[in-house]
Amino acid sequence: MPEHEPPTANPDDVDAVTRAVLTASRLLVAVSAQSLAAVEERVTLPQFRMLVVLSTRGATKLVTLAELLNVAPSTAMRMVDRLIAAGLADRRVNPHNRRETLLRLTREGHRTVEDVTARRRAQITGIVQRLAPEQRAALIAALTAFNTAGGEPPAPAADAPGPHPLGWTDTVPGPGV
Repeated sequence: MPEHEPPTANPDDVDAVTRAVLTASRLLVAVSAQSLAAVEERVTLPQFRMLVVLSTRGATKLVTLAELLNVAPSTAMRMVDRLIAAGLADRRVNPHNRRETLLRLTREGHRTVEDVTARRRAQITGIVQRLAPEQRAALIAALTAFNTAGGEPPAPAADAPGPHPLGWTDTVPGPGV
């Protein structure tokens, strides 16, 4: 069978669809890991996930951040401490409630999220470019339906201003990768 023709599968075979998604998930995890390679000495995947949440939500309380990441507040605090030590995040007193501390990204933190996301986008673009046009159309339809079913909002266009979020929305149950 030529490489550009998808294998025929019964769409009612949930296991076949699940296997295909798991295989794609492995590929996307590999792309994610490779996109982090340039900063892996400074940032782990869980820490990067925290950076992404802070980049998409802005200044956030520790308890809220822990809930969004589905980790204990003590774990979130250790992660924040490491990000602050790396110059990627900082703490500020909440101007509306001086008893609260807000966590936010520094310029370097924003730059890190943008750089990693740009590398990830470039790697995915390279993979997508190897697909035939009709495969791209089918992939858009399938992944849009999959993302909608999972409650994940669409990623912004490449030319959209600001950082490109990588997911992990409030609607996804449990920790995401």
